[in-house]
Amino acid sequence: MKEQVKPPLTRAHVFITGRVQGVSFRWYTQDKAQELDLTGWVRNLWDGRVEAIFEGEEQAVREAVAWCRTGPPSARVDSIEVKFEEPTGDFDRFRMTW
Repeated sequence: MKEQVKPPLTRAHVFITGRVQGVSFRWYTQDKAQELDLTGWVRNLWDGRVEAIFEGEEQAVREAVAWCRTGPPSARVDSIEVKFEEPTGDFDRFRMTW
């Protein structure tokens, strides 16, 4: 029997700037991450940005990051900072945090 090769895993640490608080950005981000079978978290920052960590298959992580560039219809994304990192496997699901 042939052994299945798992796709490479990656992790993206993302900071989103713009009108991203008070517009359900975290809820939509959680939905998108769960749809893509990613783990990690999303939270609001005191300075008005949203911060997220996505971990999972590389293509899915890149899709989540691409989604963050526009966000939900009620948001206005001015800029996004992305750092790709080594995955840690610390998370068992994707959640909103405070």
